[in-house]
Amino acid sequence: NTITATIGGFTNPYGVAVSPDGTRTYITNQNGTVSVLDTDPTSPGYNTVTDTIGGFPNPYRVAVSPDGTRAYITNININGTVSVLDTDPTSLGYNTVTDTIGVGSVPVGVAVSPDGTRAYITNAGGDTVSVIDTDPTSLGYNTVTATIGVGTNPFGVAVSPDGTRAYTTNLRGASVSVIDTDPTSPAYNTVTDTIGGFNAPWGVAVSPDGTRAYITNLFGDSVSVIDTDPTSLGYNTVTDTIGGFTRPTGVAVSPDGTRAYIINRDSDTVSVLDTDPTSATYNTVTDTIGGFTRPTGVAVSPDGTRAYITNFGGTSVSVIDTDPNSLDFNTV
Repeated sequence: NTITATIGGFTNPYGVAVSPDGTRTYITNQNGTVSVLDTDPTSPGYNTVTDTIGGFPNPYRVAVSPDGTRAYITNININGTVSVLDTDPTSLGYNTVTDTIGVGSVPVGVAVSPDGTRAYITNAGGDTVSVIDTDPTSLGYNTVTATIGVGTNPFGVAVSPDGTRAYTTNLRGASVSVIDTDPTSPAYNTVTDTIGGFNAPWGVAVSPDGTRAYITNLFGDSVSVIDTDPTSLGYNTVTDTIGGFTRPTGVAVSPDGTRAYIINRDSDTVSVLDTDPTSATYNTVTDTIGGFTRPTGVAVSPDGTRAYITNFGGTSVSVIDTDPNSLDFNTV
């Protein structure tokens, strides 16, 4: 839980996503580019920008496919689009935009299903979610196959680890929509539940075991915990609301499910939330890390040893040591 590196060369960086093998991190810049950061500790170029790709209308958030071959970037315009970036190092088109897909108005959030066949895009200006076919073997590849109405001003989106549900935060609707994303279900691509009681819900992340979702309440200075276990009596209800944050935005859960990292936009800090149900400090903030400049995005490496924070108010990305066994744990 300390900052171990601050890497420059970005322009108001916002979105951030790490490749499944942990060797590359993709950062969206507000000057219409996406930076590729080498995040392989064994590489000579470790923690340096290896490429800057242009041609994006207004890149906002980014998600990488589970096989690591494609990244999907939302371009936050009224006539919104999603850019598809080739992220396969063995491809002739590596680090180039291979397609641009029209979606709804003001696309913001993006999440890819665990099997890599669908991407879910929140259209904040249209109160909808666009579903993109992301299966390269499909006849509908890189086309919108469904548009789903959700709550007002949908912002964040996350898919459950089993791929059967997507959760969208409805910023101005003070709610979270639950979408059935199971292709075998009769309710496929419909909203099956709407959960209320939030205060400008912004970010969302689901625990690796699929039993909990963490929602940042921008104007509530809090994080809400939703029971997302279909076998639970409390399914799709808020089981806890944790205070002590400062305009929380981004949220990411560690791969082992024991910690969540919460961006505090207005205090230039990151809070570490204990998300281990067996812990004595469960659902409490165990650390607060400073040294950021209007932080916005957060992503944790697949091995759980590093977190990457975009400093939207500056030109850098900060790296936090998130390995509890490290001497630098919870330092920048």
